[in-house]
Amino acid sequence: MWVLYIVAAVVGLIVGAVIGAVYYKKSTEKRNDKARADAKQIVEKAIKEAETLKREKILEAKDQAIKIKDDTESELRERRKELSNQERRIAKKEEILDAKTETLEKKEQNLAHAQKEAEELKGQIKRALDEQVVALEKISGFTSSEAKEELLHRMESEIEHETALKIAEFDARYREEAEERAKNVLSIAIQRCAADHVSEVAISVVSLPNEEMKGRIIGREGRNIRSIETLTGVELIVDDTPEVITISGFDPVRREIARLALEKLIADGRIHPAKIEEMVEKARRDVDATIKQAGEKAIFETGVHGIHPEVVKLLGRLRYRTSFGQNVLRHSIEVSLLAGIIADEIGADSTMARRAGLLHDVGKALTQEAEGSHIQLGVEVAKKYHENKEIIHAIEAHHGDVEPKSVIAFIIQAADAISAARPGARREDVENYIKRLQKLEEIANSFNGVDKSFAIQAGREVRIMVKPDVVSDDKMVIIAREIAKKIEEEMDYPGQIKVNMIRESRAVDFAK
Repeated sequence: MWVLYIVAAVVGLIVGAVIGAVYYKKSTEKRNDKARADAKQIVEKAIKEAETLKREKILEAKDQAIKIKDDTESELRERRKELSNQERRIAKKEEILDAKTETLEKKEQNLAHAQKEAEELKGQIKRALDEQVVALEKISGFTSSEAKEELLHRMESEIEHETALKIAEFDARYREEAEERAKNVLSIAIQRCAADHVSEVAISVVSLPNEEMKGRIIGREGRNIRSIETLTGVELIVDDTPEVITISGFDPVRREIARLALEKLIADGRIHPAKIEEMVEKARRDVDATIKQAGEKAIFETGVHGIHPEVVKLLGRLRYRTSFGQNVLRHSIEVSLLAGIIADEIGADSTMARRAGLLHDVGKALTQEAEGSHIQLGVEVAKKYHENKEIIHAIEAHHGDVEPKSVIAFIIQAADAISAARPGARREDVENYIKRLQKLEEIANSFNGVDKSFAIQAGREVRIMVKPDVVSDDKMVIIAREIAKKIEEEMDYPGQIKVNMIRESRAVDFAK
């Protein structure tokens, strides 16, 4: 029984499944047919819309093409019109150019004709001149070149003679009175201002009580001497010279501080780094006090008042400054006194002259500390402390860096030259001195007609022998002036140099 039920159930399930499958297949086919119909409708609708859109776009493209065509034709018409106008202008210019070309050809023809006539006339003139030259050569007995040389020679001789006469005339007119007056003024100034001169060098010598002191100054492993050199900025030279130590240094103030400190240490006897530092500081204060006193003494000696205290200190520093061996402070005092005397003699402001003379080299106190020449530094100092413009100009012009424009400036130039050129005031090393003498003779020998030259009077005179057959008496005056001018341009020297020209003709014969 149960088996039959089970078989019936299985058969029922299979039949149901088959019936379901058949029903599902028919349902699916109906849905597919409907979907195909919907898709076909959508495609047909899309085709219709695409056809409509295509027709619209074609119509728009045709309208745009018509519009572009119209614009292009309008632009072409404008271009044709403009091109036509340009062609008319070019044609008109060509007509004008043809007319000008024709006119120019006519002018060229006229010019060629005129040039031909000018050439013919030039030839006629040349032939006439040649005939005249031939006639003149026959009459004068000279060829044209000989006549030119003779004429030039005569003109040169006349010009030299007239130039020499003019120079001699001017010299005779102005020199006598000027030299007499200048000699009088300068001799009075020099006589009334006599100053001693001390030559200084770049070393100082300290005497020692005994040889043992050298070892104490050097110290253990050289610590004492290194300490002194470090604190003072100088070099101590300990050599075989008995009982002497040499202090070498370019800065005279540092050298003086080192000298005083060393003397104090020797006198005290205790020499070690701490004591050295103490003594150097004391020596520095002593030197500062000496500098101030030296500046105040210079002001009192020259009678100049109202100078700024800082400028007074700078003047005091010049006590330790030398130039060619001449003490700059003594030189400044001497220039101040000389300038005052010269100003009194010629009726100028002596107070202003003394002040300018005292301050003219104040820049030399700063040359080891700042860049620039002593003239530039002196001008800066004078401006900084509000000195008179005339004083500033005298400082600036005392070596000829600028053209002197005031009486005071000329006076300071003269006083500075007198002080520097005084015999024994300054010294030069032998090599520079010899080079200056050689340069002097070289300048003299460079001129045509000079036979020999000799620098004499320690370079203050050059004696020149000229060839009498080449240099005439008149030309000798001109050459002397040219040599003096060349010496002024090419050489630096104190004072002045005399150019002494000698022309001598000798005739020697023997009686037998």
